[in-house]
Amino acid sequence: MVAPSPTVVREHPGDTVEWTWRLRGLLVGTAVGDALGLPAEGLSRQRVHRLYRGRWRHRLLFGRGMISDDTEHTLFVAQSLLRHPDTPDRFARRLGWCLRGWLLTLPAGIGFATLRAILKLWLGFPPSHSGVWSAGNGPAMRVAIIGAFFAHHPDQRATYVAASTRITHTDPKALTGAAAIAELAAWIVRDRLTQHPPLEPFLALLRACGPDDRDWQALTDAIEHAARAHQTVAELAERLGLEKGVTGYIYHTVPIAAYAWFRHGGDYQHALTAVLDCGGDTDTVGAIVGALAGATVGEAGIPEAWRTGVADWPRSLRILEMLADRLAAVALTHQPASAVRYGWPALPVRNLAFLLIVLGHGFRRLLPPY
Repeated sequence: MVAPSPTVVREHPGDTVEWTWRLRGLLVGTAVGDALGLPAEGLSRQRVHRLYRGRWRHRLLFGRGMISDDTEHTLFVAQSLLRHPDTPDRFARRLGWCLRGWLLTLPAGIGFATLRAILKLWLGFPPSHSGVWSAGNGPAMRVAIIGAFFAHHPDQRATYVAASTRITHTDPKALTGAAAIAELAAWIVRDRLTQHPPLEPFLALLRACGPDDRDWQALTDAIEHAARAHQTVAELAERLGLEKGVTGYIYHTVPIAAYAWFRHGGDYQHALTAVLDCGGDTDTVGAIVGALAGATVGEAGIPEAWRTGVADWPRSLRILEMLADRLAAVALTHQPASAVRYGWPALPVRNLAFLLIVLGHGFRRLLPPY
């Protein structure tokens, strides 16, 4: 059965309140999904259900959560958009500068492909040639903000998505997966979606992201079958061979994230719960779904306990809200703005504390229940 059609109102480019509402929901939604999923990262679906009983809540440290690289990369992209909203080459150079600086703060859990790409940036490779052959999740986890920012400008959207992707990943699958998330985010903002969309345009959007890729078309077929059969997100994961959890492969993560948004896009809590229950790369898939669902329902549509439970610094939710406000103004005026400032010198200390907390979780996982 086709999902009920949302009420669609074409966005007026001058609606500052609407832009801010969508972008705040997207950025805060990213952080909340990332923080909620982080403690369960790498666990199988069965272990997640045994170890974390009951409803999802922050469990990283005394009922609080912290963000990981998924939110940090999204912040870097957003800051780069502020400075260079109309010059993709300069945007890429700024993003490369952010990634180089990020490595110096000793982040925990950096992906191998991203690490190699950043080392190439440090060796002097330009952003257009720093990427490595990989189809990991990096490009998809940071791209929703590009789709939303360029919701009314498809050519710029495609150019910026490509620039953001190739700085770390060169496998064409990485670009296809990133494009799918960006196009969904653009659709949400452009048509002011407030609930899940009709099935046919949803499938058409996905198919258009990889028209010549048989693997991608097969994945879209699987999504269509799941939607018409009223299958849950977990059942689609099983169909894709992800019984033990969603992997870090972009052709595993993006279909699951897209389908979760399709089924539950108007309900942030249900959308996020559906993907986190699948296990695996929970922080990344949580961040992606959090971005899409957050842009759909706005910041107020994210459960308050989940928002107030994100206790991080200096990259706090308040910084993300300020960033969204400034991005909204830039999107409307097309005039560059200064980046949002925060206490970045404290990041090495924060990252050391974060690493110790994550290691503590690692030791906890050695204990029952198994």
